[in-house]
Amino acid sequence: MTRLEAPVLTVEADAVRVETRLLAGEIECPDCGSVLAPWGWARRRVLRDATTVVRLRPWRARCSGCGGSHVLLPVFVLVRRVDLADVIGAALVAKASGRGARSIAVGLGRPVDTVRGWLRRFERRAEYVRVYFTVLLVETGVDPIPPAVAATPFAAAVSAVVGAWRSALSRWPDVGKVSPWQTAAAVSRGRLLSPTWP
Repeated sequence: MTRLEAPVLTVEADAVRVETRLLAGEIECPDCGSVLAPWGWARRRVLRDATTVVRLRPWRARCSGCGGSHVLLPVFVLVRRVDLADVIGAALVAKASGRGARSIAVGLGRPVDTVRGWLRRFERRAEYVRVYFTVLLVETGVDPIPPAVAATPFAAAVSAVVGAWRSALSRWPDVGKVSPWQTAAAVSRGRLLSPTWP
């Protein structure tokens, strides 16, 4: 497995809480359920929020059971993306509502090619995303309501992501502390726009 393909575990945004939980042995390996322990740091990242720069150096943890290592990415980060999940999510919502890549790029202050890349990647995976998040919506909701029929597969996938977030919110009110796109990042282990997930 190459460095770029390192297994990722999505954790909360609060770096101090993540460190406290990691040092206390309270984070489980997603592969085998054993305890993860600190194992250094992943590479430093400079990420972009809507208007600011976010500097990040995620923990790397090693499993005491299976020996696997995991990069602990905060819930607001997608793998191999410079822009935060909410910025990319805003672009996806805009596209689902009928806007084009150029106007989305101008609105977000991002290069058109970058925005087109997000939209194309999501569009290629739209049916898979729609099915995955619709199942999640039904399985997590107290009284789940499937998303309404959408005009395009792209819009249906976006609607399923937001619907799954609302469904999870009905069961676990603390989910409201994170956005639909942070929830999608967590569910996909940061790989929402990756060719293979989960």
